[in-house]
Amino acid sequence: MIKFLDLQKINDQYRVELVDAFERVLRTGWFLLGDETARFEKEFAGYCGVKEAIGVANGLDALNLIFRAYIELGVMQQGDEVIVPANTYIASVLAVSENGLTPVFVEPELETYNINPYILEEYITPNTRAILAVHLYGNMVAMDAICSLAEKYSLKVIEDSAQAHGAVFNGKKAGNWGDASGFSFYPGKNLGALGDGGAVTTNDAELAKIIRSIANYGSEIKYHNDYRGLNSRLDEIQAAFLGVKLKYLDYEITKRREIALRYIKEIKNDHLSLPSFMEIEQHVWHLFVVRTQHRDSFQKYLTENNIQTVIHYPIPPHKQQAYVDFNQMSFPITEKIHNEVLSLPISPILTNEEVTTIIDVVNRYGK
Repeated sequence: MIKFLDLQKINDQYRVELVDAFERVLRTGWFLLGDETARFEKEFAGYCGVKEAIGVANGLDALNLIFRAYIELGVMQQGDEVIVPANTYIASVLAVSENGLTPVFVEPELETYNINPYILEEYITPNTRAILAVHLYGNMVAMDAICSLAEKYSLKVIEDSAQAHGAVFNGKKAGNWGDASGFSFYPGKNLGALGDGGAVTTNDAELAKIIRSIANYGSEIKYHNDYRGLNSRLDEIQAAFLGVKLKYLDYEITKRREIALRYIKEIKNDHLSLPSFMEIEQHVWHLFVVRTQHRDSFQKYLTENNIQTVIHYPIPPHKQQAYVDFNQMSFPITEKIHNEVLSLPISPILTNEEVTTIIDVVNRYGK
């Protein structure tokens, strides 16, 4: 079976360095808010081209903390509207509603799967405070159009970069376009920890200061609590692991792009719609997502031919039980995407032979 994602094999590449990192932390006896986290935050901020990176417990917390900090700053208040893509993983929406803000869904472009910036303006109201731009599957949103609209209406731009570490649009990386950005280091991400983790990036020093405080029980000075905070910290061991893997991220992105370009060039099957992209640097191929009206039979066929696939994601946020108040809403493009998408393996440790096998099997489907 060709695995969808073989994390054991991915991490085995860096086993010696990962073990060294673990032992380094173990020897210090310091496991939270120490030198490893500070070092990784500095390195990741430099990688993204921003002034500040704040390590947190996970990607959802990263987004939650951004909205919470803007509420503390008085930039937003409960009931304000945040524009979000209808086609996204539910975490993007959870971060909005968790803070008492109102998500306003906008359809994606079918070609990119990302929020459609060219229809977005009609959804802006006097209550709109921010646009949440989700770089879905690793493909960056057209951020020039988003930022231009935000400037016109004095809105905040928040990037959900959970799947887009290292992606570049017009010379700037994901996490450096908006006022702030949330990243996930879930193990399956392009930059994945050996556990959970996340980060906020921003060029706003005041925002970063408040986020750091809220994430640490609302405290800058121990036992002095300025906010009703929460506990969301990137631990030292995960920071050390991420510091190792960050060094190899660009190499792994290159491997993903090579596989994606082979798929796009060599898959020839009229039953499938292949993904598209504008510029090579814009997409880091966290996922390679195809669409077909015969998804269930296609997935079964691939399984029978020893190719593991995953559906990202079968149910859109507005159709989830968690958002029952939105269940009657209709977003035809989003619903079409969620009913048809299937993700093929695109891990950087796939061999050329495995990629060839996948292409050959896919091309035989329906023949």
